[in-house]
Amino acid sequence: MRTEDVFPISPDEVGEWSAETDVAVIGGGCAGASAALEATRAGAATMLLEGTGGLGGASAMSGGEIYLGGGTPIQTACGYDDSPEEMIKFLAAALGPGADEERITAYCEGSLEHFHWLADQGVPFKAGLWEQPAWVPPTDDGLMWMGENTYPYYEIATPAPRGHRPRSTGHGGWLLMDQLGARVTESDVRLVTGTRAERLVMDRDRRVVGVVARRLGEVFTVRARQGVIVCAGGFVFNDAMLAEHSPLLLGHRKVGTEGDDGRGILMAQAAGAQVRRMSAAQAGLTVPIQLLARSVLVNRHGQRFINEDTYGGLVGLAALFGDHTPVYLVLDEASYEEVPENERLGRTPAWVTETVAELEKEIGLPDGALQSTIDLYNRHAKLGHDPQFHKRAALVRPLRPPFGAINVCMNEVVPGADGGSVANTGFGVFTTGGLATTTSGEVLDLAGEPVAGLYAAGRTAAGIQAGGYISGTSLGDGTFFGRRAGRAAAAHLNGVPA
Repeated sequence: MRTEDVFPISPDEVGEWSAETDVAVIGGGCAGASAALEATRAGAATMLLEGTGGLGGASAMSGGEIYLGGGTPIQTACGYDDSPEEMIKFLAAALGPGADEERITAYCEGSLEHFHWLADQGVPFKAGLWEQPAWVPPTDDGLMWMGENTYPYYEIATPAPRGHRPRSTGHGGWLLMDQLGARVTESDVRLVTGTRAERLVMDRDRRVVGVVARRLGEVFTVRARQGVIVCAGGFVFNDAMLAEHSPLLLGHRKVGTEGDDGRGILMAQAAGAQVRRMSAAQAGLTVPIQLLARSVLVNRHGQRFINEDTYGGLVGLAALFGDHTPVYLVLDEASYEEVPENERLGRTPAWVTETVAELEKEIGLPDGALQSTIDLYNRHAKLGHDPQFHKRAALVRPLRPPFGAINVCMNEVVPGADGGSVANTGFGVFTTGGLATTTSGEVLDLAGEPVAGLYAAGRTAAGIQAGGYISGTSLGDGTFFGRRAGRAAAAHLNGVPA
């Protein structure tokens, strides 16, 4: 899209407004829904503009994990003590380097209250813990580990599971959005679907006072007396922006919707907004997590580069951003059989051999590299430990013939949901960088000052993530800071600072 397509216009260019409200929210995912609910409950007339036919967006497609802690009722019921301080320590380490510690602190200190807010919206959580490594547990347990009990994090913070899940078997993002959507429908929020925001309206004082959108092919303008909150998603579906900010994400399977085209970010940038951490991302490996934890993961040089039992998102980021691709799971028959068939995601070894030397040759790894790696691993595994990468002892044992290997980075072209084709490189990627905001959701300009009348949350804003990613920090960040943005915009209704 061209710069002139997103550049703000003045109120004089609008003429007659199509609609008026106190607060206009752009985007109907978890951040937008949360912002609209809080703005309305704070007394502001609120309009929620959604480009598709209903609420949901990428949030509804997600696994549903929400990263929460500090001693939630689910943690307590499962026998775990937790505190905001320990949660801060873990997230600052796992989401770095360069993670926003001010946002992390605000998020963790407000986490317990946020849990109760979500429960009050009808989001159900079961008091049960899924113990095994997983992307999405096959049960409706409400709690799971997100790498808190793996190296090096158990040395940094007292381990406690904090992956909270709506009570659903499999993916639960739909259930989160089902409940938030129901609360929006019951509220006084005016929901306008099929309406795609295109640019902002700024007055001569550089205050954002409205939105220009397109609805049913016609221009639809909204005057927002108190402010506009942009919750329009990230930019993973905008290859030009990826090439500029995070080129390593190009060519991989995109996680999200076509609405994640960066338009919300570009609209705000055209109005003078600052961006942060635009290279930050998630790069999840499409690999069975239980198989990963029991395998030896090697790169194209036949070398290990991370402990295989840590959170899978961190493994994927290390592989892609550490220049380790392609990567292979090396395992034996016992490791494979230990994992229930329904947890293998249909993955089978591409190569099976009687010796590591044969496996190395068939994969095409450097001569002697994999043999050296497995020999070192097995020598330590016989003693029950992994001094090189500190995988948990319960998952460490020598690999014995026959040996197998799974090609994680298939580098295939496979059919897409829309009838076209998509890349299957073994990675599912999305962006987490975006607009610079205060912890109240105010968008900052290049001088670090708030852009009057402009707020952002969700993947449109730079989240709490930087060099790392933990599942649940997208939905958690989006709902938590979406609420804050809604309250901040509504607080100006009576001239009260956010």
